[in-house]
Amino acid sequence: MNKIFLIIITSFTISSCSKEAPVEKKAEHTTENQVTLNDKQYKNAGIETGALEGKETASGIAVTGSIDIPPQSVASVSAPFGGYIKYTKWMPGEHIGKGQVLATIENPELVQIQQDYLLAKSNLEYSQKDYLRQRDLNQSQASSDKVMQQALNQRNNHMINMRALGEKLRIAGINPEALTANNIKRVTSVVSPIDGYISSVNANIGQYVSPVDKLFEIVNTSDIHLVLKVFEKDLDKISMDQQVIAYTNQNPEKKFTARIVLISKDFAADRSVLIHCHFQNYEPHLLPGTFMNAEIETNSRASLAIPDGGVVAFDGKQYIFEEIKPKTYKMVPVKIGNSEHGFTEITGLTSEQSSKKWVTKGAYNLLMALKNVEDEE
Repeated sequence: MNKIFLIIITSFTISSCSKEAPVEKKAEHTTENQVTLNDKQYKNAGIETGALEGKETASGIAVTGSIDIPPQSVASVSAPFGGYIKYTKWMPGEHIGKGQVLATIENPELVQIQQDYLLAKSNLEYSQKDYLRQRDLNQSQASSDKVMQQALNQRNNHMINMRALGEKLRIAGINPEALTANNIKRVTSVVSPIDGYISSVNANIGQYVSPVDKLFEIVNTSDIHLVLKVFEKDLDKISMDQQVIAYTNQNPEKKFTARIVLISKDFAADRSVLIHCHFQNYEPHLLPGTFMNAEIETNSRASLAIPDGGVVAFDGKQYIFEEIKPKTYKMVPVKIGNSEHGFTEITGLTSEQSSKKWVTKGAYNLLMALKNVEDEE
């Protein structure tokens, strides 16, 4: 009985070992750098093929900087004669037009200047008439030259005094030509010298201010520009009118184009030079002081390029895949150049290779399939 049981077990074991488990069909590997996909692998890999494309590519210099405003687009506003603030309503961030009233200032000194101006004007009118009378008398020899010269000198003195006082009134915002004894005022208006946005307010009603106090700061953002820092080692690659692609840390996908309009002529302590650029597609949310990353395009040239999805890196080298026949691909080493707008420059190919059909999408999946087969072998 024991012998019969042993024979049955032995027969079952031999029968079990003779049956092979079903093997999943793997990708064929015909040469070291060539792979053939089965139907399922091909479908899952998402392979797309096409010819290399001619593209204008440019190398770039990565730099950083910020949004800035030229001096002529920033205005600090003060009260030329000082006084007490009687009215103001503005808040930082509000837009104001050129000539709009920012505040009204009361100052008794203004009354005295207006009085002095009107008196000087009256004295000038009298001295002018007196001079003309003395001139006529002198011509008829009824008056001496000395008297006529005194009258002329008196007229000139009154004219100088009146014009000087008139300029003081203009500084205070009062039109001297329109001033009469009936419209003398103790309050004058402080107006905006430019169109823009109020960036700071340092004034409130009842506050006494002096001529040196900055009451408001106004920024005209229509002329903002990009200031970039370029170091000495890259300076020889920079020239006027070069294109710059800039973006913020908050939204790196949103690109802003600009062009270089000014290159500084002196070095900072860190051996860098400031480059000024004008935006070609400015947006209002780019505020002064915003930090920007940028790339300055340098040498642009025509070259062959492939979509980024067609390039893979392995063991420190770059490769693309040539389509040998449908579902069969060969990995070819290449040198890559600049990358921009979704394409990578390809170099190191012969003219014959350049005209072949290449994988433009799914190259990474091919690399995985190829290396998995090699590992199994």
